[in-house]
Amino acid sequence: MGAAASALLLAACGSQSPSNPDDNLVEGKRLFVERCGSCHTLARAGTQGTVGPDLDAAFRQSLSEGFGRSVVRGVVAEQIRNPLRNGKMPPDLVTGENVTDVAAYVAEAVDREGEDTGLLATAVPQQGGDSEPAVAENGVLQIDADPNGQLRYVTDTAEAPAGRLTVRMANPSPVEHDIAVDNGGVAAKGEVVGQGGTSEFQADFPPGEYVYFCTVPGHREAGMEGTLTVR
Repeated sequence: MGAAASALLLAACGSQSPSNPDDNLVEGKRLFVERCGSCHTLARAGTQGTVGPDLDAAFRQSLSEGFGRSVVRGVVAEQIRNPLRNGKMPPDLVTGENVTDVAAYVAEAVDREGEDTGLLATAVPQQGGDSEPAVAENGVLQIDADPNGQLRYVTDTAEAPAGRLTVRMANPSPVEHDIAVDNGGVAAKGEVVGQGGTSEFQADFPPGEYVYFCTVPGHREAGMEGTLTVR
């Protein structure tokens, strides 16, 4: 099989970069969503973070001026390995070969129309709109954070009977979250927790419709919210 045919086959499989077969784009996408998506918007990855730059917008002009995607790959890898001092990106966000996988995925995905296909389409399970509502049981309403690091809860709808309610969120992802509910104009909330933590609070809920959301800056704006119906 010739080199060109091999590249096309790998691209169709969706797990390796057509420009560098050693890059694992599926792992790169998964890590990007888990570690970077809470800060950056990247349309193909489905992330809507607002803390850092919108990556599609950030590289659009350079790509239009003829800079190759290999340049984007290099820039992203360099920024991950050597984040700005006192910047918002933490050191060692990803390390080793994971750096090149993340950079390769960003370079392949940035400022492209459409959606990922093949293995990339299922690299990160989607949460939220298609999930069953969370339903309170024995006075506890459990609404967990997305385990893959996306700025979502596992569902964007919930139901509970009126009265005293414990609202609880387990966070299995490395991205810090909490859960709060707009309870008559006052946001009752739990504490911000990282991977393995639980955020919870108790409040009285008369019948009505409420919004639950994450109070970490940029998370609600990126879509980490849902509707709680109390009957």
